[in-house]
Amino acid sequence: MKKILMLSALVILAVACGPSKVAKEARKTFDGSWTLTSVTYPQNTGQFNVTLFNDATASCFENSTWNFISNNNRGTYQVQGMDCSSGNSYFIWSIDEENTPEGMYDFLLKPTNEDYKSTTGNQGFRLNLKSLTDNNMVWEQTVSLEGEPFVIRMNFSKL
Repeated sequence: MKKILMLSALVILAVACGPSKVAKEARKTFDGSWTLTSVTYPQNTGQFNVTLFNDATASCFENSTWNFISNNNRGTYQVQGMDCSSGNSYFIWSIDEENTPEGMYDFLLKPTNEDYKSTTGNQGFRLNLKSLTDNNMVWEQTVSLEGEPFVIRMNFSKL
């Protein structure tokens, strides 16, 4: 009897702590290949020299190809452009439901090497998953510019 109670408690704990049905669906939707079609600054006008993910300029990321593998939370991206580094960049990712309003999710992206070992220690990038459909996805990252919040929006289309 004691074993049954312990097993039941363990199952309840696992179900309660697991990702929600919505987060599971979001993970499935992420799966596959995407193109980052544009990088915009919705609260600001003008040209900005922005480096994304400590890797390349926003212009290099426009039209970049991203691949997400949902069953192991791994992925790659390849930037485009004349003055941009070539080759695959690797990352691990997750959807974080905690500490976000209902229906909103933070997206965590951590750069890795090709063996998916961290290149930044415990550091990564937290982005807000603003919208996600079968064909489109929008991320926002808030950074600081001259001491003020500055929003970077990344718009994706599924290939």
